[in-house]
Amino acid sequence: MLANLKATLAVRRLRQVDLSIELKISPSLLSEIINGRRSAEPLLRARLAEILQANEDWLFARTIQIPPKSNAEQTPTIA
Repeated sequence: MLANLKATLAVRRLRQVDLSIELKISPSLLSEIINGRRSAEPLLRARLAEILQANEDWLFARTIQIPPKSNAEQTPTIA
C-alpha cells in the first residue's frame, strides 16, 4: 500500500473518486494503485504529485510498518 498517498488524500479530505475524475482514470484503477496492486505510469505519477502538491518520490514510497512487540513477547532484561 502507498501509505503516504493514502494519508495525503485523508489530510486533504479528498475522496478517491473525486481524484480519479480529475485524473480522468477509473476509480478502480486509482484504488489498485493506492493499494499497491498496480503501479502508476510516470505521467500519472507526476500528475498525482502536481494535483496533491506533494513530492512524487515521497507519495509513491513503499513503507513497511512493523508493529511493536507486546509486553508478553518482550525478552526480560537481566540487571
